Amino acid sequence: MSVFRCSRKSGFTLIELLVVIAIIAVLIALLLPAVQAAREAARRTQCVNNLKQIGLATHNYISSNDVFPPGAMRDGFGSLSNGMSWRPMILSHMEAGNQYNSINFSVPITQNGAVLATVWYTSIASFLCPSDGIGQGPVGFVPYKGPNGSTSITPAPFRPGTTSGQLVPVTNYLMSFGDNYAILPLSGANPWETAAGTVPQIGFNGFWGTNNAGGTMRGFSDYTTGGVASIASVTDGTSNTIFVGEGLPDEDANNDFYSFTGAAAGVTVPINWKTNERDSACVDAWGSTNWKCRFSYAARGFKSRHPGGANFVFADGSVHFIKNSINRVAYAALGSRNGGEVISSDSY
Repeated sequence: MSVFRCSRKSGFTLIELLVVIAIIAVLIALLLPAVQAAREAARRTQCVNNLKQIGLATHNYISSNDVFPPGAMRDGFGSLSNGMSWRPMILSHMEAGNQYNSINFSVPITQNGAVLATVWYTSIASFLCPSDGIGQGPVGFVPYKGPNGSTSITPAPFRPGTTSGQLVPVTNYLMSFGDNYAILPLSGANPWETAAGTVPQIGFNGFWGTNNAGGTMRGFSDYTTGGVASIASVTDGTSNTIFVGEGLPDEDANNDFYSFTGAAAGVTVPINWKTNERDSACVDAWGSTNWKCRFSYAARGFKSRHPGGANFVFADGSVHFIKNSINRVAYAALGSRNGGEVISSDSY
């Protein structure tokens, strides 16, 4: 009597294979956001460390000079256009002495020539937020339109969309000029509505700026007279006053590292207020609709790639993450160094 045995081949059926693939896809979908969040947390931590270095370097500068670094320096010929920003002035306190020693602060940037060329094209990691990923930008030209409709061409180190030209370092960290800065009407809802054709300029009361309207100068650095601020002048308290915050070069078009242009931002504009979009409703200070909102006073706000807010270093060197949703009045109070406001830490 013969016995027949049926043998079954081992292996996956199509349905089983599809189930396994589906399970793997679900796991990836669950893990990917966690991985991305972990990476952003690491980048944000590095950004915080960068700002801590800037704060520490600033206080070392104060120890040597008794004052905060000026927001901008006029060149040896009395011109601000080719003057240095505040950033190169603290390089010697950030283990970047070679770069600092390569700069001649007494002559315009354009006349530093081969001396500055050694550092001009070198990005400094401590002044870059890793979440942004921008280290250099092409040299371009950004036209500035005046109130009479005239247009002048001024060189700008970074212009989004430009593919030609030399690359120069940009930065993500801007000095605060306080809560009294001119703003422009924007397309859509504007939290600070301004009549078209007007530019309200009151005078800066942060760390950087000038008096634009003949009032009392309250800023940390009056670049028109070379005035600078001391610790004692921060009457609101160094732990209650923003010193430096984050910015985005592709939203300002002028955040180059060395020159004064794009060296500062203010708290008049809400955190992460987008200004790089342009549409027919976008108007500039004088009511023109054929001008880009990107390069306007409204672009001079603090911005970051971090979800929900931006990092700031205060005048005492401490670093804080401030949310987009911060109360407008509280944010303005943090921006002024001598406004007399009272604000608690739970306000931000």
